[in-house]
Amino acid sequence: MDQRKRTVVNIAEGVRTSDGAGVRLTRIIGSGRMMDLDPFLLFDEFKSDNPDDYIGGFPDHPHRGFETVTYLIAGVVDHADSAGNSGTLQPGGAQWMTAGRGLVHSELPKQKEGLLWGFQLWVNLPADSKMAPPRYQDITPEAIPHAQLPDGVVARVLAGQAFGVTGPVEGIVTIPLYIDISLPPNTSISVPVEDEKSAFVYMAEGEGEAGGTALAAGTLGQLSKGDSVELAAGSSGCRVFVVAAKPLNEPVARWGPFVMNTDEEIEQAIQDYRAGRIRD
Repeated sequence: MDQRKRTVVNIAEGVRTSDGAGVRLTRIIGSGRMMDLDPFLLFDEFKSDNPDDYIGGFPDHPHRGFETVTYLIAGVVDHADSAGNSGTLQPGGAQWMTAGRGLVHSELPKQKEGLLWGFQLWVNLPADSKMAPPRYQDITPEAIPHAQLPDGVVARVLAGQAFGVTGPVEGIVTIPLYIDISLPPNTSISVPVEDEKSAFVYMAEGEGEAGGTALAAGTLGQLSKGDSVELAAGSSGCRVFVVAAKPLNEPVARWGPFVMNTDEEIEQAIQDYRAGRIRD
């Protein structure tokens, strides 16, 4: 059967903003240009070698009803929560946190200087999973498999299956795909993406094409339906993420760190937090 090639149907550039304790970042999903892409609620990039842009980090804050995915390229970040869980995210490592019914956690840079570069993705949970117990999947750099492909192309698979390898993230209801692909100059690759999944590509470095559409660094391309997407690097090469997951097709009510299905559930989340019931 011939594969149907995905094309770029919408392009979004990030909006510069700040969050947490003054962390400077670029918001690509979750801004006025692309509010969401079911089941994705937010996609941020933080990248700076100026400590003033990141040193405050993200002190204690609550979450309920969705998942946060942190992928660190450079720098070191400590995390901890109100239940006593803690750890350190290293360069090339990732964390998939399922907030479920709720927890309070913090993410603070361990370094005092140097480059901090990473990404955070928010993935919605379906109604029947929003009040599930919280859990973490802390993934070391060594645990993320990579595929060596023709022409020097390298793919790191954080979640899902691609190019004969399986990512370490397990048990996620939206069955995600998250691949970090480095393409040398003037090379190309076809990436399989299941048709039923919402998908986007993000040009993290360099410039190239996705589905025949040119994308500059810092640009997201929302993909059409289809079975695969063709990526091609320009003369300087590129690094591009391919991210996909099954859409939920459910109503979304959100207020800051809470994402539920109705306004009444949001009000309950706020009351629970104020009463100390969102502590894991």
